[in-house]
Amino acid sequence: MLTEDETNPLKIPTKENIRLALRWLVQGCQPGDSLVFHFSGHGSKQLDNDMDEVDGFDETLCPLDYETRGMIVDDEINATIVRPLPQGATLHAIIDACYSQTVLDLPFVCRMNREGYYTWEDQTRSPYKGTSGGLAFCISACDDNQTSVDTTALAGNASTGALTYCFIQAVQNEPGLTYGRLLNSMRQVIRGAKTGGLRLNGPIASLVNKALFNTEITQEPQLSSSETFDIYAKQFIL
Repeated sequence: MLTEDETNPLKIPTKENIRLALRWLVQGCQPGDSLVFHFSGHGSKQLDNDMDEVDGFDETLCPLDYETRGMIVDDEINATIVRPLPQGATLHAIIDACYSQTVLDLPFVCRMNREGYYTWEDQTRSPYKGTSGGLAFCISACDDNQTSVDTTALAGNASTGALTYCFIQAVQNEPGLTYGRLLNSMRQVIRGAKTGGLRLNGPIASLVNKALFNTEITQEPQLSSSETFDIYAKQFIL
């Protein structure tokens, strides 16, 4: 676990420490292993130079020292923790950051409307961005063109990502839920913030918290995967 409050220089979320942690996560991975990568922080995007993005942008994570060392690009994240994943191993990434839907560059994106109907969008490009036989899932805070907001619901005066809060609530309140139910539950909580269900922070949320109910929260939690499946039949298990 890397946090900016650590005094140990090896446990601060610098670019190099995050890179080392990602490599550690998949090192020696075997069939039957379940890997989890949770990131709660800033996300951004930049122009795609290798033509492997549908929207023309690479999504990025911002380490603590990104202003001097640069951001971590989705291509690197995919190459480090997705493509090496062997048959029989599973990876779940929970990414609580802006512009984060395709930050793992997984081949399939779940497009869901407000009624819960969904289709899988194939974003396969060259080079291959899938696994080495394993399963990879990414639960992200928002679409690639959306920003995410914060909440103090988890830790009093300390702000944490709204996705993290919604994810924890959904999993704790409904054991055995499916991926579809998880996604719908998180989206409902964030939409409910407009009516006071969840106090949010940030530039978009500040308008909502002042009861300007004509202001729409555009953040919608997303799901992407290394393969398609029935999201209302497959149980969510870490």
